[in-house]
Amino acid sequence: MKYRRLALLAVFALGACTGEPAPVAPSPTAPPTAADACPGTGVAVTTGLSEAATGLRVLHLELTNCGDEPYELTGHPELRVLDDSGDPLTVRIGHGSSGIATVTGFDDPPRPLSLRPGEVAETLLMWKNTTTDGTPQLGSALSIAPMPERPWQPVEVGEGSGDLHLDLGTTGELGVSAWRQAATPEGTS
Repeated sequence: MKYRRLALLAVFALGACTGEPAPVAPSPTAPPTAADACPGTGVAVTTGLSEAATGLRVLHLELTNCGDEPYELTGHPELRVLDDSGDPLTVRIGHGSSGIATVTGFDDPPRPLSLRPGEVAETLLMWKNTTTDGTPQLGSALSIAPMPERPWQPVEVGEGSGDLHLDLGTTGELGVSAWRQAATPEGTS
């Protein structure tokens, strides 16, 4: 019995030595992401980190110059908050914190930016989920014009950001910081 097992083991071991390398399985390709496609505007806007504490919400939006030319940017973006049917909500959107809360840097004045291809700018949205009288508003999508007179485009949900959830309560107020230069990830630029 012992010799039979050794003989079978030898057959399997020698059978594996064919002189030809084992075929290599093709590496899986990652499916295309929203970041892979650049809109005709030359910029892609995505959601970033979302922070929520004691009813105060802050959402980061990132604008990436995915085009071939520098992209000039200054001031505050124009925004439309949309419900789950794609209809705009009635929201008062103010530049800076608009009295919602005091957050360091949120009311910094706008500065002109010139984003080279691959560079990123960011803006922050701030609101409180305060509910008093009336029906609370819930935004599930955003449309943005990076500056007045620039084309409107949807804000894409960034990788790992989860669903977009703007629980504006009954106040219907949203503060928007000025665009600022964001750190460019290593390996780009």
